[in-house]
Amino acid sequence: MALFNAHHHRMFRVLDRLSGDPELAADLAQEAFVRLYRRNAMPDAPEAWLISVALNLFRNVRTTRARRLRLLPPARAEEAMADPPPSPYLGAEAADRAGRVRAALATLPEREQRLLLLRAEGYGYRDMAAALDLNEASVGTLLARARDGFRNAYGEAADAH
Repeated sequence: MALFNAHHHRMFRVLDRLSGDPELAADLAQEAFVRLYRRNAMPDAPEAWLISVALNLFRNVRTTRARRLRLLPPARAEEAMADPPPSPYLGAEAADRAGRVRAALATLPEREQRLLLLRAEGYGYRDMAAALDLNEASVGTLLARARDGFRNAYGEAADAH
């Protein structure tokens, strides 16, 4: 229970930012903890193991969605896979900014998206390296590239508006 309380909320936020779907994020975070429970053994780095499993689960969901988009007629696919409407409490400016952030992130390679989101949630280099199967010594360089790519993409998204 202590592990869940310590890590669930942060893991949920990463998944929510990646997916844009709070319900999906909650399901994936919960499934990661269920898999840890079923494992019957604690991994050496439980936080990194949990986020790694959660990110793999998200990748599977995204792959399934992409497959559906290829199989459904375009109009039906758009309807079935549309982003949820913005929350009513978000003002127009905040919704616009969130849309630009999401658009800028979408232009980055998957690894860079995940690095930025994990770092934004306070994960350390060791956990990020373990979760994304990277050499810990290269995380700083990769993160710097991801930040530069995001800044450029965000600036282009702002210029387009």
